[in-house]
Amino acid sequence: MADHRFVPTVFHTTLGPHDPVLTIESGDRVFTTTVDAGGFDANDNPVTPAGNPQTGPFRVAGAEPGDTLAVHLEQILPNRTRGYTKTWVAANVLDPGHPTLPADLPQSIDWNVDVEAGTAAPLGVPELAHWRVPLAPMIGCFGVAPERHQAISTATSERHGGNMDWNGFQAGVTAMFPVFEPGALFALGDVHAVQGDGEIVGTGIEISADVVFRVELLKDHAIGWPRARTPDCIATLGNARPLDQCVQHATTEMLRWLADDYGLDRHLAHIILGQAAGYQLGNMFDPAYTMVCTLTHDILRAITRTP
Repeated sequence: MADHRFVPTVFHTTLGPHDPVLTIESGDRVFTTTVDAGGFDANDNPVTPAGNPQTGPFRVAGAEPGDTLAVHLEQILPNRTRGYTKTWVAANVLDPGHPTLPADLPQSIDWNVDVEAGTAAPLGVPELAHWRVPLAPMIGCFGVAPERHQAISTATSERHGGNMDWNGFQAGVTAMFPVFEPGALFALGDVHAVQGDGEIVGTGIEISADVVFRVELLKDHAIGWPRARTPDCIATLGNARPLDQCVQHATTEMLRWLADDYGLDRHLAHIILGQAAGYQLGNMFDPAYTMVCTLTHDILRAITRTP
């Protein structure tokens, strides 16, 4: 196991078979930085075109199709004071015909991000001058190279991960991705200082960040869709449109997980999910929506009789 300090100079707005920036081994830790969704770095300078630019990809030695890449998120820390958000709720989240935001009103606002205080405050909105939002830094877009040698825009998501915008992807969480290309080719970006469920205005508080992650290669362990293990639950993520399709992907992947890794009879797994499944909304703004199916560790311990 080794630690790597990587300073990115090239970014991609697709996840795909790009030349790797660094080769790492299972167990290695990477200290790196991300630019914000608009391509602005820690000095608030534009260094790359907008569109969720990704740091990476990182080649994981020995990773092959049919494996799973586990990414342990150890630190996600905003590294400047200015963040920004859009200000209008997306039309697809509202009833048809609901009035849109007039063009003469601000379409985006800046936020003062105070990492030491752990808060963000909107700027230029006198009515909200007293409001402070607790920080909850998360990664909006990350994943591996997709199957069939594709390069897929970081505006959207699929089985490889991508722009899922689930605010559960915080420090202390392990994300898991199916491997489709040799080396996995993992990349990450689009950090939000905080974001409500669904990213319904098309942004969280967009910001650059210092990130630390550790990779773990699970050989000959195939999964169908991204998974996560948080301090509170296990989670499966389905990415698709319409919304019922991503619910189907997430729920089916949870049933697979319970059967394949926890040894539950499939009928029992259906019974348990019927009364114990939770659902959280990831991205509800971009081409593919994200639904997250969850099951708490307390329930898992009870049904599997583990300590």
